[in-house]
Order: sequence, then C-alpha cells, then structure tokens
Amino acid sequence: MKTVSVIIANHWLYSLNLSLLLLVFLDSGWTLQSRHGGGNLMINYREEEKRILDEILGKGVYDNRIRPSGTNGTDDATLIMVNLFIRSFAKIDDVKMEYSVQITFRQKWSDDRLTYKHKLGHGDMQSRIKYLTMTDAKKVWMPDTFFRNEKEGRFHNILVPNVYIRIFPDGYVLYSIRVSLTLACPMNLKLYPLDRQKCSLRVASYGWTTDDLKYQWKTDNPVQITDDLHLPRFTLEKYVSDYCNIKTNTGEYSCLTVDLTFKREFSYYLLTIYVPCCMLVIVSWVSFWLDPNAVPARVSLGVTTLLTMSTQQASINNSLPPVAYTKAIDVWTGVCIFFVFGALLEYALVNYASRSDAQRLAKRKQKKQVELDKCAFDPEHMEESHNGGSFPMYFQKPMMRGSPGPPGAMRGSGPNFANINNIHQCEIHMKPRKRKNFLQAWLNKFPSRAKKIDVLSRVIFPAIFAFFNLSYWTFYLTQEANTDGSP
Repeated sequence: MKTVSVIIANHWLYSLNLSLLLLVFLDSGWTLQSRHGGGNLMINYREEEKRILDEILGKGVYDNRIRPSGTNGTDDATLIMVNLFIRSFAKIDDVKMEYSVQITFRQKWSDDRLTYKHKLGHGDMQSRIKYLTMTDAKKVWMPDTFFRNEKEGRFHNILVPNVYIRIFPDGYVLYSIRVSLTLACPMNLKLYPLDRQKCSLRVASYGWTTDDLKYQWKTDNPVQITDDLHLPRFTLEKYVSDYCNIKTNTGEYSCLTVDLTFKREFSYYLLTIYVPCCMLVIVSWVSFWLDPNAVPARVSLGVTTLLTMSTQQASINNSLPPVAYTKAIDVWTGVCIFFVFGALLEYALVNYASRSDAQRLAKRKQKKQVELDKCAFDPEHMEESHNGGSFPMYFQKPMMRGSPGPPGAMRGSGPNFANINNIHQCEIHMKPRKRKNFLQAWLNKFPSRAKKIDVLSRVIFPAIFAFFNLSYWTFYLTQEANTDGSP
C-alpha cells in the first residue's frame, strides 16, 4: 500500500509540474503574440514610445542642425504653418506707444526624418499612439522665429515650462509655447480720444531667407481670441492676418503679421474730461450775474476756475506723449481755457467800464450844471427882467436844484415865465435822441456800460461756446467715421 501511495503522489507531482510548464509556455506565447500583432495584452505603450523616440532621434540617425527638406522631400524651402491664440491684453500704453499681450504661439512643419508610421504596424498601436510628446525643443530642428516688433518678452515656467513638441507618425512636428510680449505700436493721436489704433504682431525668420524657410498662416482660424477678452479703455474691433515679407541687404525674409484694430472707449473720457471742462466753463460764467462792485468774489471765481482748468490740462498732457501735432483733446482744453480766461478778462473790462462810467457821469453832471447856469443867466433874459423892474433872486441856483421859489413867483410877470420856458427848452435840447434800434433800446434799459457788458456776455459767451461744440463734435465725429471705414 505504501508503494502504491508513493506512486500516486509522484504521479500527482509530475502532473502538477507539467501543468505549470504548460502555463508558462502559454503565457510566453501570448506575450510574443502580443508583441508581434496578436492583440493588445501586455503591451507597454510608454516603452514603445521611448523605443520609437530612441530610434528616430538617435545620434547616428538625426541631426538637429540640418533643416528639413521641402514639400514631398524636395530641396525647396521648409514650410512653417503658424497660428496663434491670444489669451489676454495686459495694457495699451499711449505714452510709450506699446502694448502687452499674452499668446499661445504654435508652429507646425514636416520633417521626413521623424516619420515613424511604419513602426506602428503591430496591434492597435496606430490608434493608441497618435503622436509623441516632448518638452525639450533642443532635440529636434527648430525654425529661428522671432517677433520683429518685440520690446520685451518672457516665457512661463510655473509650474513647469509651458511648452511642448508633438511628433506625428507622418513626420509633422507641432511646437507650442506660451509667451508674454511687450510690442511696439506706433500711434496716431490726432483724434485722441476719438481715435482708433492699429497695432501689429509680426513674426519672421531671423536667419533663414525665403529660399530656405517660408512662413504661412494656417488655413482654418489662423488667429484665435479668448471669449472673455477684456481690454482697459479699449475695444478690439477687428483683426486681420497678412504677410509682410521684408528685403534687406542679406536677402528676403518671410514674415507674418496680425493687425489688431483697437477702438478707444469714449465714455471714460466723456465723464472724466469733457463734462468737467464744460462745468468749469459754465461756472466761470457765474461772474456775469454778480455785482460789478463785488471785486473779491468775481476775481477769486475767475482765478480759481482758470487754475483748475490749467491743472486739468496738465494732467491730460502728462498721460500722453509729446507729439508735434495738435490732438482733438488739445483743441477742446485749449478752447475751454480760452473761455475761462475770457470770463476773467470780461470782468477786467467791466471794472474799467464801471470806473469810466463813474467819471463820465460826474463830468456829465458838471456839464449839465454849467449849461443850466448859462440858461438861467442868459443876458437877454436878464435885460427883460431889469426892464420889468426887478430880477428876483429865486431864479438862480434854487431853481437849478429843483427847489421851488416863493409862492408869489408863480404869479409873476410874463418875462419870468419866459425865463422858465427857456430853461425847459435847454433841458429838452440836452436829452439824447432816440434811435429806432431794438438792441440799442434793450441796452438802454441798463444805466451803465458795465451792466451792458455783463448782460451781453451772458448771451455771447454761451452762444459762442454752443457753436464751438457743434463745430467740434461734427468735425471729429466725421473724422472718426472716416477712420472706421478706412481699410
């Protein structure tokens, strides 16, 4: 029985070992089959990607110093397809004439040396490995692209460098990077703040001429812009992609450009510049309603408004570059200062007229007094009075002052009444002649020339300012419409 048991145990162990060997053999077969087109089990795709990269980028296979061939493997220029995505605008600086933008810049070209489509013929590798991703741009050939109107630029390295390279099975290479740029933007500020500015972003090759390298915009959506774009004090009206090849002494270089048209938001300037200036001009007109003798009030009001207007003009000029031409805002502030200064000068004229009126009134009273004296002491009337037998003393200055004579004077003789009539005729002769002029009749309601100047200023200053506003807005809004329709 023991012998039989030993035999059965040995047979069982032999069967177990045979089963284990069979399983190991099947597992090896499955692995081999998977690697050679028999399914997708046990395939490490990351290892496959590493193997492909090592094969196509080997030291003896690929040289990143040599540019790729042209289309279809010819010796033509390498074609670089470009598109970009505008993420945000940081600022548009009028003083420095520059703008800051953050973009994602993409370039795509064909490099036949990096083709690995024939290496994906096993299993479902073609559907699983659509492209190979790299982060080291130094391992492949790169175009010498630069931004022609760049002032400053920086890459983004938080948390890792924001750059990648994708190598597709057919040999195409996609290079994408996120950069922040400060670009020059020459501005024409003649219509400021009713202006539109066209700023460009220009991409070109630094060393390769058009015989070796050409840039071309991507056919679909060459320029993309984020939906939540926000610009301070500007609105992006339109953008156009175009070409800008440039010729120098060393050859012709391929160049791409994006022309961005910005429209300045006028509401900000309306509330911070135009309305306050109008209010200051109107406040300066308040002095026309003040009494001409209120010297401290009128002078302080005129000087205060003039200084405030000058300070505002200086603040506006500090936010703009010094240019050789006149801007729309310069016309506005200049005319407003002129009106405020005119109101101050108007009071100087009123003050002079007031003093002149006082002196003229005093001379007129003196002259009238002399003429009344001459009429009262006319020799002819004095002779008639002597012939009548008496010359009453009450026909002298008391009569000229309007004081009544003695009661018996009204019952005097005829020659005395003739003297009174002569005086009355002299007074009528001294009265000014009336003219049938409406303006003159209206001005005659006001006794002094100073008051007449104030009354006229109340009408003339607002009328001229209203006419200026009509002319100003008509001209510059027409100019703005013309710039909107220009290509």
